[in-house]
Amino acid sequence: MATRLVGTQAPDFTLDSTKNLETLAEKVSLKDYEGKWLVLFFYPMDFTFVCPTEITALSDRYDEFQDLDCDILGVSTDTKYSHRAWINTPREENGLGHINYPLAADPSLKISREYGVLLEEEGIAMRGLFIIDPEGTIRYQVVTDDNVGRSVDETIRVLSALQSGGLCAADWKPGQKNL
Repeated sequence: MATRLVGTQAPDFTLDSTKNLETLAEKVSLKDYEGKWLVLFFYPMDFTFVCPTEITALSDRYDEFQDLDCDILGVSTDTKYSHRAWINTPREENGLGHINYPLAADPSLKISREYGVLLEEEGIAMRGLFIIDPEGTIRYQVVTDDNVGRSVDETIRVLSALQSGGLCAADWKPGQKNL
């Protein structure tokens, strides 16, 4: 069942993460991002084929998000240990290599369920992406088929449109006038 979260307060979370890749002892929570924009995205599983293309594409353009006062957090139902192993695997071997933001672990499935992206029978998250504003309100959500990767360009475009504070026409791009 589809869940509309746009316009609501983002469900709170505290999850194990790869913030400290060596110890894996640092958790990540929604409160860590108060006062900034956040791109929170869910993906199905570590060590798959489409997921690393999205994760590394977002990481490669992390500075652009930072310039927009936005951070990024990826979440799957895999464990922090699986996340670390995937990050420690080079890109040439279907790994992630170094990435510029943490991955969070939701093995309890609770957060994936609260964001409406959990495939219950499989126990994995769908490809869901949420843009959360500095006050914690979800301003954008998109969920796609597992076979289709998300566009970093479109994510930056929508983030910029939301930050513009005005009405943005179809195909609006940063720098263009609002309606």
